[in-house]
Order: sequence, then structure tokens, then C-alpha cells
Amino acid sequence: MHANSVTSLAVALIRDGRVAYLNAFGSRNVAEKLPLTPDTVMYGASLTKATFAYFVMQLVDEKKIDLDRSIAEYLPKPLPEYPKYADLANDNRWRKLTFRILLDHTPGFANLAFLEPDGKLKFHRDPGIRFDYSGEGLTLAQFVLETGLGLDVGQEMQKRVFDPFGMSRTSMVWRSDLLADDASVYLMNGDAQPHRRRSKVGAAGSMDTTPRDWSRFLAGVVSGDGLSATAKAEMIRRQISIDSVTQFPTLSDTTTKEYKPIQLGYGLGWGVFETPFGHAFFKEGHDDGTGNYALCVQPRRACILLMSNSDRAEGIYKALVGELMGDVKLPWRWENYVPWDQPK
Repeated sequence: MHANSVTSLAVALIRDGRVAYLNAFGSRNVAEKLPLTPDTVMYGASLTKATFAYFVMQLVDEKKIDLDRSIAEYLPKPLPEYPKYADLANDNRWRKLTFRILLDHTPGFANLAFLEPDGKLKFHRDPGIRFDYSGEGLTLAQFVLETGLGLDVGQEMQKRVFDPFGMSRTSMVWRSDLLADDASVYLMNGDAQPHRRRSKVGAAGSMDTTPRDWSRFLAGVVSGDGLSATAKAEMIRRQISIDSVTQFPTLSDTTTKEYKPIQLGYGLGWGVFETPFGHAFFKEGHDDGTGNYALCVQPRRACILLMSNSDRAEGIYKALVGELMGDVKLPWRWENYVPWDQPK
């Protein structure tokens, strides 16, 4: 942390399905000299996607949804007739979309529609053929659950995930009771920004959580709690292989065979690869001033969770994972976890 000027870091280690170590270092607010603790509220960023996928697999277990049914079968009217998805009016490929395709990041969308030159959602590929990380896919999955099944995703995740795992300081929207101990975020140049308080549920990334809370969830996932063995296996099974050079920018056509030996791919809401110790699943959570990383080696039921409010933290993650989990053959360059002491 000192070598790369990392503001704060929380570390959790899970061994044999239990949280065996949990600690926090550095500051949640440098100016006020407030320490980061395991109970500090931090932005989960895209850890939200993995948490949402776990909830969706519960619905699969209950046969409320089928991973391979077209989303058209759940909606009262065609998707483009909803204003939010009117951009797809002249492209019938939306009917090929399924929950599997939305969760394994193969819908053919950009990561976020507002990043498109014209700001409009569109298909860049046929659905289901290639991994292109897409928050829009998770957002659409949420829309189908809410519009087609009448579910309140925020309330359902509270009831099905946060409450059962004792995640009392985790929420899909900001709560006033979290204010007493939340973390500011720090950009690469050290500038501080306040914790953003999100008022709208977003499956792609609205969750606030704490290191203690999400380590409990991660221990539950690796132990198979709350899901059938079939649903758990399907969630972390390789659904699509990945041959992109890096995870971002999304939609790049440049390919590589570099990650073939570790069988890098994506499951449902989680990335996957093979380590010398067996099958692994992982998820990053990145935003300005947020760097989160979770990795589990399933046969050992061993995981690491790293959470930071500093843009500089990801530069030490390769070293930390290697030290604390062993040489798992981490696809660090694909994840843009370039060590602080190496050229980009």
C-alpha cells in the first residue's frame, strides 16, 4: 500500500468455506483522519452483478424463470414498445436474448449505451456468440424481472440475499443509517470525492456493502449456501470462452490465445478460469475511486476479497493474490491489474 500510495484496503480470506481473516488498513477519509474498518460502507460497483446473478439463480431453482427461454416470453409486450428499449425497434435480434445470454455477457451490446457515439442501445454482434462485457445486459435482465414477473429487485435481494447472510449494512440503494461510517473515494492523483448515494436499484452496479458483509456472502457462495448444487454449478460453469486481449474496451475484435491454457471464460455473473488448484470463479468491481476483487478456488473453498476506495489499489492486487492465494495463474493483464512497478 505504501509503495503505490494506496489510501485504504480491506482484505478477507475464506478457508474451507469460512471467513478466516478479515482486516482493514488505511483511511476511509484522509482529511478527517478516519480509519477504514471491516464495517465501513463502500461502493460495491460491479460486485453487484455477481450478487444479482446469485439471486437470479434462486429464481431458476424455483422454476420462476428458465435460463434459455427468450425474454419475449416474459414480457407483456415486445421489448421495443417500452420507451427504454425503443432503440431496438428495427432489430428483431432482441428476441434471441435469454437470461443466460444476459448473465454471461454475450448480448452483443456495448457495456453502457450512453458510451455509444449516438448514445443509443444497439446490437454489435448476434447474441450468444462472443463475450463482450455488458452492464446493459444485466440492466435488461432486471427490467424483465420487474416488468415481466412483477418483482421488486431491491426488495427481493434484501429478502433473499442480504438478510439471510446477515448483511445488515448492504443495500441496493442508499440508506441514511449507513452515513455514520461510509468511505470517500480517492482518484489516481489522490483527489477525494464523496461517496455517491445512489437512489435507484441497478443490477449492474448500485450496491453499497461492507467488507464484512460481502465476505459473508462470498463464503456462502463458495459453500453453496442458498442454491441447489445444480444451480451453483451452472452459475460458475464456463458458459463462454474468452479470447479477448483485455476485458476492456468492450467490443474489441483483437484476439489472443494467451488465456487458453487457463481456459478463461465467463459463467453466469462471474468470470471463471482454471488454476493449478482447480476451478476458480471471480468478479471485479471498478469505478472511479473504487477497486474491488473477489476470487474463489472452488475445490479448496478458498477465496480472497479485496476492497479499496483508491484507484491505486488495483496496482497491488497481483502481488496480494499471489502472496495470499498462491500462483493461481491470475489473468492480471486481462483484468488490467498491471503491477504498480511494471510499465502499462
